[in-house]
Amino acid sequence: MSRTRVGGLTRAERLDWLRLIRTEQVGPITFFDLLDRYGNAAAALEAIPELAKRGGRSRPLTPPSRSAAEAELRRITAAGARLVAPGEPGYPPPLARIPDPPPLLQIRGHDAVATAPAVALVGARSAALPAMRLAGRIAADLAAAGVVVVSGLARGIDA
Repeated sequence: MSRTRVGGLTRAERLDWLRLIRTEQVGPITFFDLLDRYGNAAAALEAIPELAKRGGRSRPLTPPSRSAAEAELRRITAAGARLVAPGEPGYPPPLARIPDPPPLLQIRGHDAVATAPAVALVGARSAALPAMRLAGRIAADLAAAGVVVVSGLARGIDA
């Protein structure tokens, strides 16, 4: 299965994708391997408990519930964002081309931002105030020049 889908996810598929990627021990590589093996996220979710058991896991591995995924989706929507998958409008094309792209991204804003030049500022977690001011000026200047400044929302200078 291609890591980039053609077309969009249905609401039910989006919830299943969200549940699958939120499952403990499932990152992008495992996520797409499970889709390859089982054909869709719903079937992969059903298989996870047995796979974990056969893998020797001592405690059960249970994907998040549908209601938990629905609640997360409501919070995302309430924040003015949406979840997008590779191949859907808004998913950054360069990101979709990496070997194991994030299965879902929370996107807030205009889709055109996904194709604009982008930069991330990376620095110390405990940055000094002058460094934080400098990072802020650099980010503002880059944004004014049409460059998208991306944040991973980690603690540190990009906060």
